[in-house]
Amino acid sequence: MADMKDKAKGAIDTGADRAKQGVDRAADNFQGARNTGGNLVDTAKDTAQSAVNAVSDAAHNVRDRAADYAHQAREKAEEWAGDVSHVAHDAGHRVREFAGEAYDYTADHMKDFGQELTGMVRRYPIPALLVGFGIGMLIGRAARA
Repeated sequence: MADMKDKAKGAIDTGADRAKQGVDRAADNFQGARNTGGNLVDTAKDTAQSAVNAVSDAAHNVRDRAADYAHQAREKAEEWAGDVSHVAHDAGHRVREFAGEAYDYTADHMKDFGQELTGMVRRYPIPALLVGFGIGMLIGRAARA
């Protein structure tokens, strides 16, 4: 970006230099015509036209360079947007994989826990009923308060 600013500044400086040169030439021509006794109006017209042409050329040069820089900036922005799109896609893919793995891991462990709890209730039915009754009483009291 700084490079673009430097180039644009250089183009503007070039245009300013050309305009100054045109004005200097106009002054020189005017002075020469005055000294030689030539037609001052024609000389002034020619010199002014020369200065206008120099400024116009400089302005076109600046415009063309600015258009080139804008085109380069657009291409760079499109390139960066494509890179960001790929990174976002990859990140989304990784998140999906992680979520799937977490789901599978949790499902396996919950299945194992359920099987262990079922086995314990089958081995110790009366203590399991008493524990269930006690937990139910605690929940009932907590809900009432």
